[in-house]
Amino acid sequence: MKAVELLRRRIPYSEVSFAELVLWRLPTALAGSAHPYKYRLAYVVNGLCVLRYDNESGKGDHRHFRGKESRYNFESVDKLLESFQRDIERINHEDSDA
Repeated sequence: MKAVELLRRRIPYSEVSFAELVLWRLPTALAGSAHPYKYRLAYVVNGLCVLRYDNESGKGDHRHFRGKESRYNFESVDKLLESFQRDIERINHEDSDA
C-alpha cells in the first residue's frame, strides 16, 4: 500500500487568518507514532503560525501553541481535528479580548 492523501484543505477564518490541514494515511506508522497517519494542521494569523499540530518521524505527535511545543496524545483523526478546532476557538476568543 502506498501513502494516501486523505485531506488537503485551506480554510479562511478572516482576511488575515486561515487554517491549513494536510493528512495522509501511511502504510506503516512513523517512528515515534503508534498510528498510520502523517499530519500537519496549522493556524496562521497575520502571517504567523500561532498553532500547529504535527508529527515527524522520530519526534512523534506534538502541538505548537503560541511558540511553545508540547506532546500530543493522538487518539483518532476525529479527536485530532476536534482538538485543533478547540484551540483555534480559544485563540480567537483570547485575541478578541485584547
